Amino acid sequence: MDILEILLRAAIATGAVIALTRINGLRSFSKMSGFDFALTVAKGSILASAMMAGSWNRFWVILAALLALFLVQGIISRLRERFGRMEGAVDNTPLLLMRNGEFLDENLKRGQVSRSDVIGKLREANALRLDQVRAVVLEATGDVSVLHGPEECDDLLLEGVAR
Repeated sequence: MDILEILLRAAIATGAVIALTRINGLRSFSKMSGFDFALTVAKGSILASAMMAGSWNRFWVILAALLALFLVQGIISRLRERFGRMEGAVDNTPLLLMRNGEFLDENLKRGQVSRSDVIGKLREANALRLDQVRAVVLEATGDVSVLHGPEECDDLLLEGVAR
């Protein structure tokens, strides 16, 4: 396989990804849920495989797999919008790890997160005092959100978070 063939495959695959992202929407490469994140990683792996496919026949098969992932994500996204229960089946539920400066040890255990992990995230968020930490949430994506400041946290910000 020569460099020209790789460049041509890369151009075709990139064009396909751009077109599929336009059709499927911005969520195509988001990290809004664990499901979205897993699909983003899978798409990247498939895209790399397409560019290095040993034959044009294999390239088109791999591109079809990429199309299938976009299609599945689009269908599931629409089902999630339409049926609230579908969201719970596909996505993880965010988990409260700390509330008003207090560690929630049972939730730390459930989320398989240590106190030192949380303390590291507090430092990253520039939290200066535990008594100003209103909430630490392990998000559905695996990210950790730190809400801190002198004021109380609006309940809406913790809606849907497992306590």
